[in-house]
Amino acid sequence: MNLSLKRFAFTAMGSTCEMQIYAESRIHAKTVIRDMASEVHRLEKKYSRFRHDSFVTDINLAAGKPMGIRLDSETKSLFQHALSCYEQSAGLFDITAGVLNRIWDFRQARVPSQELIDQARSHVGLHKLKWRQGRLLMPAGMEIDFGGIVKEYAADTAARLGRKLGVRHGLVNLGGDFAVIGPQPGPAPWTVGIINPQAPDSLMATIELLDGGLASSGDYERCFIHEGKRYSHILNPKTGWPCAGLRAVSIAANLCTVAGSMATIAMLQDEAAGIEGLRESGLPHVYMTNAELIGGAGIQV
Repeated sequence: MNLSLKRFAFTAMGSTCEMQIYAESRIHAKTVIRDMASEVHRLEKKYSRFRHDSFVTDINLAAGKPMGIRLDSETKSLFQHALSCYEQSAGLFDITAGVLNRIWDFRQARVPSQELIDQARSHVGLHKLKWRQGRLLMPAGMEIDFGGIVKEYAADTAARLGRKLGVRHGLVNLGGDFAVIGPQPGPAPWTVGIINPQAPDSLMATIELLDGGLASSGDYERCFIHEGKRYSHILNPKTGWPCAGLRAVSIAANLCTVAGSMATIAMLQDEAAGIEGLRESGLPHVYMTNAELIGGAGIQV
């Protein structure tokens, strides 16, 4: 079988994305990748909080209604994952914390008052949600934001579809979050470069993937300086204020969804706790503190 690498780029979820698969025919590869990309666009339409016609918008509009809203099985599984992350992180990973983004203006570099922060925090807390006969009941004023999950979940979903469509060697890249469909022919790992936040034209590390996924989280793309203090866009749901721990984290795991959640939790924790959690995971990872770059746990999954 004469396989060659085929690459196709597209835009989704506010990111530049790329699918790479080994195939005999470019025409066949294009058809397969079109189906995989369509799955990514489906999830973007369904779970984007920026779309008026998304299911997440329907969920948020149902907040405060006594009958709540019925969720499909896919959305329930996302909630279950979010709940697991919420419990494992002692409430730091919270998909109801999106309301905090409304009061922090990172474009205008404005710091909200403590009164505004406290008011927003009164509408945060995954533990406040209730379930009744398969329906979600959410208090008025609360919102759901799957932004910390859905891109990684979409990468895994696209990779799973690729396998069903016969792909044996492929790499899904959704704006720097990766899902692997087996190794490259040989077999050989896929080498993923991790951009150095302090020098975007260079790499701070590479991680080799044979399967699974890799995801990154960092505060270097959206932050601002106010009165000499640096403010990250990653907000602590318990305080309402930006986190001040690690600068960047990349981690590889069995799924991109798992890797993304672990990276986000490490960013939400204070620096020492984040580093300890990454080391205890035993998974390939790399992180950057405010002072230096440190890689850990090896470079191959």
